[in-house]
Amino acid sequence: MIAGVLLAAGRSSRFGACKLLQPLPEGDPVGVRAARNLLSALPFSLAVVRSGDHLLASKLEACGIRIVVNPHADAGMGHSLACGVGASREADGWLIALADMPFIHPLTIRSIARLISSGEAIALPRHAGKTGHPVGFGRSHLHRLLQLTGDRGARAIVRENRERVVTLDVTDSGILTDIDHPDQLPR
Repeated sequence: MIAGVLLAAGRSSRFGACKLLQPLPEGDPVGVRAARNLLSALPFSLAVVRSGDHLLASKLEACGIRIVVNPHADAGMGHSLACGVGASREADGWLIALADMPFIHPLTIRSIARLISSGEAIALPRHAGKTGHPVGFGRSHLHRLLQLTGDRGARAIVRENRERVVTLDVTDSGILTDIDHPDQLPR
């Protein structure tokens, strides 16, 4: 079983407001769309949110994703990632997704998860020569994922294991599209 871990505990400081609650043209908030895409591919998924972010947590929970509160979200994305992996440590692997990337197609998510299920150590998608999200990690990286801190996420694990990274070419430009500023929201 591969667990989906949606990182939704950021501060949205570059955006100026909670970007994950901003509506997309179809009406879904950014974070809810990312959660739905992850859940449709990986039913065993959870979202890591910051303490006190009740509105976001309730919207995510309403779409069916399990909520894990990270009381130390200010310690950075690495800490939130470790929190999510720790809450699903029984999994055979993890697919790490970002809640500000609502356009990743569920087929891409399933394809990366399939690579991890088949025994790959690390898998990530590539579009137009650029790697993106979500990133999959096999169980062999559990200990290292649980030790993450700071704001760099799991980049160091990917870098340290370059020879074990499998990339999957996809036509999904959503793997490269995040929302950090209000002008990046589609109209």
